[in-house]
Amino acid sequence: MAKVIIFGVLDTAELAHYYLTHDSADEVVAFTVNREYLKETEFKGLPVVAFEEVETIFPPQEFKFFAPMTGRKMNKNREKVYLDAKAKGYEFISYISSKATVFNNPIGENCFILEDNTIQPFTTIGNNVVLWSGNHIGHHGQIKDHVFFTSHVVLSGHCVVDSYSFFGVNSTIRDYLHIGEGTLVAMSASVTKSTEPWGVYMGSPAEKKPIPSHKVY
Repeated sequence: MAKVIIFGVLDTAELAHYYLTHDSADEVVAFTVNREYLKETEFKGLPVVAFEEVETIFPPQEFKFFAPMTGRKMNKNREKVYLDAKAKGYEFISYISSKATVFNNPIGENCFILEDNTIQPFTTIGNNVVLWSGNHIGHHGQIKDHVFFTSHVVLSGHCVVDSYSFFGVNSTIRDYLHIGEGTLVAMSASVTKSTEPWGVYMGSPAEKKPIPSHKVY
């Protein structure tokens, strides 16, 4: 059992607190946010402290860290918090739902894997990966660091997913594909060919689309 500090006080942090409280041996003891967002000193009956000084209040030798954040800015926001907390000396937990189906898959740290995910044998999951509920992750694949799956995504067997990729709801990826770094697969897209890095793929079959100049990607 670990004593855990959760980063954030919004919906994802509240969900993480619920899952860890009801489906984990770990104990949440506090929340932390960047000082500029520190509006309240208590959340869910627990203290909220500034991230800039969290290690002085909850030393890394005694507490572990969890940053279950969204995929904003292609997972770069979550990556920054993950690396900053590592620099402070924290080790991370991962949460894997008891209602997920796994087969001794190697799974990295700071992963948030919710209910009804199926991760088939011989597939590995990197660090700082989010699998929201209800995904099928095929066999003999590799998901690298800082990747976000929403819900009901089908990733077929023997796929390699590079870092910073994001998969929209109900998207489908054919077997033996290489999903390039920073790929954004849109909702309901059907990917039938390997993708180029930092591309946006939409449609069925999915095609690469230009990124609007006003969008921050």
